Amino acid sequence: MLLETDNRFSHLTALRVLILVLILGLAGTGASVANSAAFVRSLWPEAAARGVSRSAFDAAFANYTYLPKVMELTRKQPEFTSTVADYLNKRVTDSQARKGRVMRSEWAQTLAGAAQRYGVQPEIVLAIWGMETNYGGFMGGNNTIYALASLTEGGYRSSFFKSELLTALRIISDGNVTPANMVGSWAGAMGHTQFMPSSYMRYAVDYNGDGRKDIWKSVPDALGSTANYLNSFGWNYGETWGYEVKLPTGFDYDRARATGKVSIATWEKMGIRRVSGRPFPRPSDVTRLYMPAGATGPVFLLTPNFDVIKRYNNSDSYALAVGHLADRIIGGGDFATPWPAGNYGLNASQRVELQQRLNKAGYAVGSADGVVGPKTRAAVIAFQKRNGLPADGYVSGLLLNALKR
Repeated sequence: MLLETDNRFSHLTALRVLILVLILGLAGTGASVANSAAFVRSLWPEAAARGVSRSAFDAAFANYTYLPKVMELTRKQPEFTSTVADYLNKRVTDSQARKGRVMRSEWAQTLAGAAQRYGVQPEIVLAIWGMETNYGGFMGGNNTIYALASLTEGGYRSSFFKSELLTALRIISDGNVTPANMVGSWAGAMGHTQFMPSSYMRYAVDYNGDGRKDIWKSVPDALGSTANYLNSFGWNYGETWGYEVKLPTGFDYDRARATGKVSIATWEKMGIRRVSGRPFPRPSDVTRLYMPAGATGPVFLLTPNFDVIKRYNNSDSYALAVGHLADRIIGGGDFATPWPAGNYGLNASQRVELQQRLNKAGYAVGSADGVVGPKTRAAVIAFQKRNGLPADGYVSGLLLNALKR
């Protein structure tokens, strides 16, 4: 036999067996060392096509290992059950506003210059900075290349994250940041104001003129880039994000739902007024009505700038928090209308329970699947009207409690 006649081959076979054992032992982690090496090799042709240099590619992956913790985070994202009030109370605080005012003073020249160049108010840029990383206090502790590579290798939205990974490699190759300094969140958002690599490529600017677009170490670059981002999506300088308003007695919620986006003058004809009592500065502005806690909580008319903020994070709660923090930074107070006491968000099982109770009470919801669609909303409105409640169609813990009575 070959193994008996040549001892060299015997040692090689044993080595192959050992490697196979190690690979099999690692298989349960989601990716093996061998698979990771093959994955990195497979990326090179596409990276080269994107203009990434070989030296930058090798430096970025020099010590790469698949990160199981990143994939675990994709599976542990909790169902969103908190209310908008909960979201804001955790993120828009007196201390955050005070720190924002300190930063406004410290970076006044940069912010004023960015406002002049890009037409975005300093307080909005500051609020995004505060929301994203606590004004640079925590930018995420993850190597961006490793995080994006792990998401791609692990098969989580691999097409999207692979494209972001290749873009991140190009950013390194262009000399804007070293692999070690390219840090961010587990999902690849980077720097002081958490740009994804693709957003960085489109909107990052070298505001301080040193030849690099450094959103990690240069606060001016990060703030200028954020202002440029908002400007690119149509920010209207000098205009607010929205107004807190009050609704008249007997407000027609059905009509309001069908109205959509109309001029402030149209809303005024329906009896809506600012809580401050002051007139609206531009009645011709087109706005939409937003009731994040139903008719019994704060109510707002939102301007197009609100939707520009949502281009940063497509969440009404996020945009409201940014707008509110911006107002607090420049000396504004809390909302005039308090949030409903004792309210809570509903998880999937509680939404099913709400639908079951509506069906049992004679309001046709159909299958209790936990999805709040048009039938559920119509049933909620019918229940509210019959029980003398504001017919706002708002689904919440308080509504579930009312159904239990």
